[in-house]
Amino acid sequence: MVSIIMGSDSDLPVMRQAADFLQILAIPFEVTIVSAHRTPQRMFDFATSAHLRGVKVIIAGAGGAAHLPGMVASLSPLPVIGVPIKSSNSIDGWDSILSILQMPNGVPVATVALNAAKNAGILAAQIVAIQQPDLLDKILTFKRELSEQVAVKYEQLEEMGYEAYLKGK
Repeated sequence: MVSIIMGSDSDLPVMRQAADFLQILAIPFEVTIVSAHRTPQRMFDFATSAHLRGVKVIIAGAGGAAHLPGMVASLSPLPVIGVPIKSSNSIDGWDSILSILQMPNGVPVATVALNAAKNAGILAAQIVAIQQPDLLDKILTFKRELSEQVAVKYEQLEEMGYEAYLKGK
């Protein structure tokens, strides 16, 4: 249902965050390596056929020049979520961010923060949940739990005071 792709296996530690979130919600996903620069034919074949295999959303992570999300979005009718990755040859990740974010009109790529593959997983789940009420309920529960976690923290901070709260961390 969701395809998680990346340009290199060195991206896997970041992209795993998306897979972990999808796994928690029991959303089927696949993970593979598709390099826009080193395997362009594989990228073309993947992007033009993903929807035929039942994929609903593509999460594409890439570092450096980060062409993978945009190239896949140019070839696929599916929504593509780009994850900019700070790679070993990166300019503090800015090259990846801008490569994914600055797409021309007609080729949108939803872009999350640098190394924020978990947010990509959450967004993919929300997209899939549009037509799945049981999954939408899981998303609502996740959002409620986030709110409850923050409430616990601000109550502790207010009760303990700033200095004591910091010492307790």
